[in-house]
Order: sequence, then structure tokens, then C-alpha cells
Amino acid sequence: MPATNSEIALGNDSLDTAALRLLRPRLQQRAIIRQAARGFFQSRDFLEIDTPVRVAAPALEDYIDAEPSGACWLRTSPELHMKRLLAAGYERIFQLGPCFRLGEEGRRHLPEFQMLEWYRLHSDWRQVLDDTVALVRCCAQAALGASQCPFRGQVVDVGLEWEEITVDEAFRRYAGVDLDDTIRDGCFEQVLVEHVEPNLGNGRPTVLSEYPLACSGLSQPLPGRPDRVERWEVYVAGLELGNACSELVDVDEQRRRFAATAALRAAEKRPVYPIDEAFMAALADGIPSAAGVAIGFDRLVMLLTDAADIHEVTFR
Repeated sequence: MPATNSEIALGNDSLDTAALRLLRPRLQQRAIIRQAARGFFQSRDFLEIDTPVRVAAPALEDYIDAEPSGACWLRTSPELHMKRLLAAGYERIFQLGPCFRLGEEGRRHLPEFQMLEWYRLHSDWRQVLDDTVALVRCCAQAALGASQCPFRGQVVDVGLEWEEITVDEAFRRYAGVDLDDTIRDGCFEQVLVEHVEPNLGNGRPTVLSEYPLACSGLSQPLPGRPDRVERWEVYVAGLELGNACSELVDVDEQRRRFAATAALRAAEKRPVYPIDEAFMAALADGIPSAAGVAIGFDRLVMLLTDAADIHEVTFR
């Protein structure tokens, strides 16, 4: 049987050898899910690639902090290096590997975690949503032999049509507030976590779409709505599994957004990272329309093994 919540409450570092043996069933399932994910992409002519874990310039994002590593940082995502490959003409690429985020620890977060990330050239956020639906269903069949996933006291059926709701509508429906007001007042994340997320992905996955530009620095604007972007996140039983977007490919707009993020971080007395000029040069060379997805692989394993805590599906 899997290790209990009380046994993993302090993380794997506290487990003795006997308790580690109890992790074996979920680690075996984890291996099956990893194999299924790799097979899924290989069958669709995606090239598996590896990019540096130690980077000179992590992506500048509002609320994600990087772990220092000497004069460099540990990557928070492989995104910028993977987009450089898009600029070089790599049409379909994927990667499953470690990422690091400073200060993220809890039942849903680890400071070191596994990210499953993929990109398509000549694509958009809708096409990679189709990829995501098919991937999750493929992994569920491999792990469970069914689309019904017992998870967090309910059954999430990934085989049903996935629900979709815009961020604007979700904030009105579940929090009774206007989305733009929460951005202006600096409480967007608080409202999302406390009022919106618990209502998402119950019984079937929910796709939360059309994010505000203010918190989406690498995404393409939504046509006809420049303050919203072509970005979605998918939830199961209140847990975010991953996010995706049509990629911003305008180098001037990207530099402007990075500068705005740097100014915000400086005002909040948070570390300001250098701009990745190799990435900017790739954008300047030209990237056609493209889209990408990042799935928290540990969380996918949580869903498919009915784990209440991320420590139950990892060995640290």
C-alpha cells in the first residue's frame, strides 16, 4: 500500500527504508505514466530534447523566483531554450525533466519538480489543447485502464468532454467580482486560489481560458481583445495540471513585457533577472506561429494514482 499522508507530511527526507518500500506502488505507476507520455509524443513525431538545467537567464515572470546556482540559476522552465529550437525550425518538440522554483513547498508544490513541456510550430492554443486532452486520456488508460480517475474524494472522468470557462466568467460566477478590478487591486491570485480554483475540474477537467495580459508575459494577445491572451490552464478537482498558450513571437513586444516585469519585481524588492538575449535573438530571427504546453508531471501522477500529497508520488 502507498505511504500514508502522515508518513509523508515532512517529505521523503523523513522516511526510513521501510516507509520507502510503501512508495513502490505509486513509483511503479509513475514509471508506467512516464512511458505512456513518451510513447504518446513519439507516435506523433515529436522529437524528445534536453535543454540546460543551469541557465544564465531564467524567464522573467511576475511571481516565479529562481534558485541561484553560482553565477547562474536553476531553470524554472525549459521554455526559452525550447523556443530557440522553434526558431531553428524544429516543428514538434517535447521534454520531460526537472525544474526548480524557489520557496515553493507544500502538498501541491515542490521546489524541485518534473515538467512535461511541448511545442508545435504553425499551431495555436486550440491545437495544443487537443494534444492535452489526448495525452491525459492516453496516460489514464495506461495507468488505470479507464478514463474514470478517483481523485480527492470524487471521480474525475477525463473521457468526458472537458468543460471550458473564461477567466472573466469564472471570476463573476464563483467570486462575484470583476476580473479587471482584482488586477487593479492586486488580488487576482488570491481570488483565483480561494474562490475560483475549488470550483474547477469537478467530475471532469475544466479549461480556464482567456487570461488577462497583465499576468501572461509570454502569450499572444486574443484577437479583438488586446487585454486578454490566448492562454488556458486545465484543472482537475481544484488542482491545476498545466497551462498553455499561443506563443508571443513579436520581439519588440516581448522586450517591452520583460521590461515591465522587471520594473514590477524591482518595485516589490524581488530579484530581477537578466533578459535572455539568445532567446531575444531567436525571436528577432523569426518564429512562425507556435503554441506550447507545460504539464506538472508530478501532479498528473497524483491524479492517476489518487494521491492527496505530491510527496506521495515522488522520491526526494
